[in-house]
Amino acid sequence: MIYTVRTTVGQERIVADLLGSKQNKDKHEVYAVAVIDNLRGYIFAEASNEAEVRKLIYNVSHVKGLVPGGVDMTEVKHFFDEKSLTVDINKGDLVELTAGPFKGEKAKVVRVDDAKDKVTLELVEATVPIPITMDAASLRVITQKNV
Repeated sequence: MIYTVRTTVGQERIVADLLGSKQNKDKHEVYAVAVIDNLRGYIFAEASNEAEVRKLIYNVSHVKGLVPGGVDMTEVKHFFDEKSLTVDINKGDLVELTAGPFKGEKAKVVRVDDAKDKVTLELVEATVPIPITMDAASLRVITQKNV
């Protein structure tokens, strides 16, 4: 079963790390703890029963409580579906680089590789247009080309 743990907003990863450490030390029957980026204030725990989750979260910082009752996997499956990072990026878009040696620079999208989540770019302010390939997670779309 999947159980939902309420946490302080913004502290979900810290709580998951604390629960993982406590799990390794005390060996509760909790099989997994998941943090969903879009779901603030909650984390999911997979366990044999609710009592095991209650024992694990007892006295852990930033834990607000346990949502009573379990959740069926079909209800939360959509949170775990993998989505391509390049779905919102198209050829011709203007993007800002958020990581790497060109962090903060603006670039134009030349090519998008959906299979590898890679994007080939040309820096806007460069004297000579040199194509660079970056991970789509390191980009933020500024303006989209009119389709």
